[in-house]
Amino acid sequence: MMKWVRSMTKTKTRSEQQKKPRLRFVFTWHDFGIFLSMLSFATILCYFLRTIDDSDVYVALIFELTVVLVSRFTDGYLFGLLSSVVGVIGINYIFTFPYYQLNFTISGYPLTFLVMLIVSVVVSTLTTQIKQQEERSYRAQLEEMRANLLRAVSHDLRTPLTSIAGAANLLLQTPDMTAENREKMLEGIMEDSQWLIRMVENLLSITRINTESANLKKTPEAAEEIISEAVRKYRKRYPDLPAEILLPDELLMVPMDAILIEQVISNLLENAAVHAKGATRVRISLCEEDGFAAFEVRDDGAGIPEKKLGEIFDSAASHVSDGGRCMGIGLSVCKAIILAHGGDISARNNRDGGACFRFRLPLKEERHEDKHIAR
Repeated sequence: MMKWVRSMTKTKTRSEQQKKPRLRFVFTWHDFGIFLSMLSFATILCYFLRTIDDSDVYVALIFELTVVLVSRFTDGYLFGLLSSVVGVIGINYIFTFPYYQLNFTISGYPLTFLVMLIVSVVVSTLTTQIKQQEERSYRAQLEEMRANLLRAVSHDLRTPLTSIAGAANLLLQTPDMTAENREKMLEGIMEDSQWLIRMVENLLSITRINTESANLKKTPEAAEEIISEAVRKYRKRYPDLPAEILLPDELLMVPMDAILIEQVISNLLENAAVHAKGATRVRISLCEEDGFAAFEVRDDGAGIPEKKLGEIFDSAASHVSDGGRCMGIGLSVCKAIILAHGGDISARNNRDGGACFRFRLPLKEERHEDKHIAR
């Protein structure tokens, strides 16, 4: 398992190194909207200022600032260069005497054009490099997390498999075992089997992130339905710890991979059921918050030890066994999934006791930079 993880990581690294950067002249309607809006605003602003002041000194400065902003907030070089060309022609045609005529003999015109062109190229280049650096850092973080998860899983699978094999062998070799002992052994086999099933579900989630993180398929989903389905499955597995649902009055449609987000909610609910000592109930809530859908899973148990709060989502740091069960794997999977969705996740202790796990997902689908700048 360890060799396979290393091999997979090396293969992916080699394939990424083979990708050569290309000129990034990419058209997207989103960037076109930014380009059109900013140039329109600059034109209207210059028209307004001309009614106040007959001087045209400010026109070139406003359009140069527009070139900088377009280059900064669009991907690649296309719209930055276009804004330079359109800006210079617009200054010449609309705001320079004789008005509404092109005159290329105006003093300083070539210099203005050259300066605006250089500004757009420089700003576009810097912006593209910054986005590439952020993307590499993001991918490195996800890759390290996946590798740690797979290493931890390879270790944790051994204990329940050994337990199942041993119990099954004992049942076969002891035909005269009492009914009570036989029932306990079968219950142990069932418990270990269910844990293995959930571990495999987490492994599938990791694989799904591994293959789709660069192009995660997100569609608008009713968050209430995802929560309800996760809670329904939880109640079947853990009927002894009641689960409450607190939902907003309005339906929240959230861009997400429904299977992965349901896995996150299931992992957080299971974490409360298994590790929240003394808990009598668990509550999951949903609300809208500053352009995000905020999910919370609370319990009224003993809470999280303060020394573990900062590392609870780290599979390597929180890899503590509890009767052969890893406490960190499910939470690490949650973190990987939420990061892949462009969200954030955190844990804290409630003031009135118990733990609270909270994650947020953007309500507006964010473009993955790699899809636009790495073509």
